[in-house]
Amino acid sequence: MITGAHVIVHSSDAEADRVFLRDVLGFGHVDAGDGWLIFALPPAEVAVHPAAESGRHELYLMCDDVAATVAELRGKGVEFTGDITDQGWGRLTGVRLPGGGEVGLYEPRHPTPPHETAPASGPWH
Repeated sequence: MITGAHVIVHSSDAEADRVFLRDVLGFGHVDAGDGWLIFALPPAEVAVHPAAESGRHELYLMCDDVAATVAELRGKGVEFTGDITDQGWGRLTGVRLPGGGEVGLYEPRHPTPPHETAPASGPWH
């Protein structure tokens, strides 16, 4: 039944952010029509955190070595929203998108689930 996830990033400069995802991060993509690019993402996971109010969602790109990834991306002119911090569960920073938004970048230190398209049994089939 569930075959994947679709993330939407709202941007005041969507074209600049699409160029960033395509040319700087090198994400594969398809043209869904009229230049509307849909990007492939690496394997993903989802976590549900307790909060006072529902409705807030965040996007974090994961990497194996956040310091090395920051250095590589800085070499491509990428701006960051802060220094790398150690949260215990991972080391993270924020990437400034050309359109002004931000996505997180982090090196997880917590166990990560195996990357499957769907469980072999259960409600997903």
